[in-house]
Amino acid sequence: MKPNKTGKRLFPRLAPIALSIGLALVAIPPTEAFAQAQCTQVLGGLRLPVGTALTPRGNLLIAESGDGTPNSGRISIVDSYGNQRTLLDGMPSGPADVGTPSGPDGLFMQGRALYVAMGEGDIAIMGPRPGTALLNPDGPNSPIFSSILEIDFSGATENRTTGFTMTTADQDALAKGRIVWLRDGRRNTLRIRMVSDFPDYIPFPLPDVPDNIEATNPFGIVGLGAAFYVNDGGRNQTWRVDRFNGAASQFVAYPDVPNPLFGQGIGGPTIQAVPTGIEAKGHQLLVSLFRGAPFATGVSSIETVDALTGSDVPLITNLTTAIDTIALGKGRHGDLLVLENSSAGPFFAGPGTVLQFDGSGGAPTTVADCLVGPTSMTLDKRNNTLYVTEEEGNLISIPFQP
Repeated sequence: MKPNKTGKRLFPRLAPIALSIGLALVAIPPTEAFAQAQCTQVLGGLRLPVGTALTPRGNLLIAESGDGTPNSGRISIVDSYGNQRTLLDGMPSGPADVGTPSGPDGLFMQGRALYVAMGEGDIAIMGPRPGTALLNPDGPNSPIFSSILEIDFSGATENRTTGFTMTTADQDALAKGRIVWLRDGRRNTLRIRMVSDFPDYIPFPLPDVPDNIEATNPFGIVGLGAAFYVNDGGRNQTWRVDRFNGAASQFVAYPDVPNPLFGQGIGGPTIQAVPTGIEAKGHQLLVSLFRGAPFATGVSSIETVDALTGSDVPLITNLTTAIDTIALGKGRHGDLLVLENSSAGPFFAGPGTVLQFDGSGGAPTTVADCLVGPTSMTLDKRNNTLYVTEEEGNLISIPFQP
């Protein structure tokens, strides 16, 4: 998934931590590129995979945004042999205002609880010109878009299930604050509740489009202490959500930056932040700022955000389309993997890459440059495999020794 031409939505192609906090690393062009032949397709045919997470039993969970038709969102289970099963089907999906699918997005697994960031769905429709959006006059096809869901299931259920299916009645019940219990064909059970329901949109009037809105589009999610932190790619901010009562508040707002290509007649004068991936490391959050159209080389970054104060400091700059990170090690100065949806601009001119930064301030190492539209990555340290999802529906494996 990636932002549309305004940088306000996330959608398919068609439409080590650095030194001390406060010191930014510059992403000099990589000096090594050795993994072209190391990308192996594990699966195809996924429904726009966007987020991944490992379970305590070592299975990979994949959030699939669906095909844009109602209830086509899904969460799949993939074992270490590449066998795919369904955990939960029938989840909401809808065409975003740019017409591309939006549904289940980011995943965060803690214990036996899976937390899912639900995207904007079809809350909005395209406005009268690029960069504008209007409220969908027919209303969204699900009441649980722009929310956080908690899904609880046992290890036995994870190993045995033939798949659960959410119904529209279940979605209505969740929107009313009720807990939903599902059963599969083998009498396994799964429990779902809504943790937080964000406002679907805010009015954002423009002189020529007075009814313009900004839809809330949760994308990445991570838990830290008593809170969840959720990146909102639609409204260019990170939310803080109280883990116990679900209260949500704006934690960090990310400003626009100048468009370096504006003088060449490409795009507008500024570029939006578009926060995507988020990860916790100590008391810091690692936030990927994808940046919007025209997706110019050098404007994307990885930020460190203090989880207590919200202080935001650039960590790695001069990237193109950073969409996810993985911190290697627990110290303040550990290596860091960065996933770029595309390595050159404007408008996605290069392959997707995985870069490794070692905290020295030097050039990163290219771990992989054989990806097409990657959207998320998860490292399984037990088998030294990096799993990457691609927006065209693929799951890719890359050998990687931390």
